[in-house]
Amino acid sequence: MSSSLIVYAIGATGTLVALALFNLVLHVWRISTSPLQHLPGPPSESLLWGNTKAIQSEENSVPQERWVQQYGHTIAYKSAFGVCNLWTVDTRALNHIMTHSTIYQRPPPARYLLSHVVGPGVLVAEDEQHKHQRRVMNPAFGPAQIRELTEIFTDKSNQLRDCWLEEISKSGGVSARVDAPSWLGRTTLDIIGRAGFGYDFEALNPGEKTNELNEAFATLFAAPNADRRFFAGLQASIPLLRLIKTENNRRNERAQAVMRRMGMKLIAEKKAAIMAETSENGRGIERKDMTERDLLTLLIRANMATDIPEDQRLTDDEVLAQVPTFIVAGHETTSTATTWALFSLSQRPDVQSKLREELLDVSTDSPSMDELNALPYLDAVVRETLRHHSPVPNATRQAVQDDVIPVGTPYTDKHGRVREHIEIKKGDIVFLPILALNRRKEIWGDDAHEFKPERWEHTPEAAASIPGVWGHLLTFLGGPRACIGYRFSLVEMKVLLFALVRAFEFELGVPVEVVKKRSIIVTRPVITGPDGKTKGSLPLIIRPYRA
Repeated sequence: MSSSLIVYAIGATGTLVALALFNLVLHVWRISTSPLQHLPGPPSESLLWGNTKAIQSEENSVPQERWVQQYGHTIAYKSAFGVCNLWTVDTRALNHIMTHSTIYQRPPPARYLLSHVVGPGVLVAEDEQHKHQRRVMNPAFGPAQIRELTEIFTDKSNQLRDCWLEEISKSGGVSARVDAPSWLGRTTLDIIGRAGFGYDFEALNPGEKTNELNEAFATLFAAPNADRRFFAGLQASIPLLRLIKTENNRRNERAQAVMRRMGMKLIAEKKAAIMAETSENGRGIERKDMTERDLLTLLIRANMATDIPEDQRLTDDEVLAQVPTFIVAGHETTSTATTWALFSLSQRPDVQSKLREELLDVSTDSPSMDELNALPYLDAVVRETLRHHSPVPNATRQAVQDDVIPVGTPYTDKHGRVREHIEIKKGDIVFLPILALNRRKEIWGDDAHEFKPERWEHTPEAAASIPGVWGHLLTFLGGPRACIGYRFSLVEMKVLLFALVRAFEFELGVPVEVVKKRSIIVTRPVITGPDGKTKGSLPLIIRPYRA
């Protein structure tokens, strides 16, 4: 090696070491000056990992719920490398955090990981870009549009019902054992394919040949193993490591290339169809000209409308980014929520029977949105499922500037001072405790951890303080970043339960004590084997209902 190369290598190494030391000093300075360290909370269990071990050893939110009971409404605990995290169930504080979404944004590592799946879509965008995308997309998610999509929901839900009847027939005609998450995931994928962008995944037709887009989505949404997940987390947190291309990175890039090519083809075809229709009627497109039912076409129509200023339109890349966004938001969360609903019904035969009685009073197997929304007990079961089994248990935000958060309940800090606000410094991490607030005993009573749809007959007055966009719950969050597709998810879930509970009786296929919860973005059921290992599954025994 020449002397010049040696000097260059030494210089490059020195630069990297200096950069690492600078980041280390900056990190230590940030955590040592964060006002969150003065909040009450559990002592750190490890200098390196903080309270992470306690959190990972139990189901999501359980340790934090215990700490809140012990230390008060507003606490701080430490994650890896001594980072302080704010955890509060104070509804006034949570309302402030969610309504000030320009201050409290998704942390950069989370945005990096999510953007590699959904691109620069509305789930990832911040500030003006988010407002811009949301403004154009809102009309596609209104009640009138979801009403039009309900027929797609019922078609696919009834197809799932028929598939399960066929499974029973194969098993001798009395009963069958089915894996609920797998079947419901395939169904909601088919639903979002057709309702989201007029595309048939054919996931409920196993005989169909898998196509490129199916394979691309399967790659992007496949759960990585622990080693890949760990290194992906390091890449998200340490940008320099993104220069290293792993096989997982390359596989995802290939899938994204396919998705982009196929997505752009879908967009081009829909644009051409819209333009052809426009040339026939001899005038431009306006917002009111939205007759197609799939969300992507509605979005493109809204984006092409002549009454939208040019600077408010989405680029083709931004429109394309909404395709996987529809998949993430409308597929996994709804299938998981419906899985937990069936799990709860299998544990409560009385609730199952009461719900079935109400559903069988409807004279059609393809109800409209209005007919579904007129069923009070179905609504109560859905609400209770989304309260008791919130698919997304919490959300993380990071302050991009200093702030002061008001609280409804004063707290006493570590120095004995009674405080009526929380001081926040730029870079501080804040949690939105969705599940913990949804089952807080001070709001819902001592039976808050029980599945009890009847509680919705008389909603507690205290629940009115929860700053969520729907149902006195935090399930769909609140403020400017509340879930844009919550109406879609609610009606889809109601249709699935309508079709399945009318047709079948449900029994859990394994002992209830082996069913655990695992949270990676959404909370899925896992079955614990004799060796202690877990497998994502929820076996149900289904039998045809006979009056």
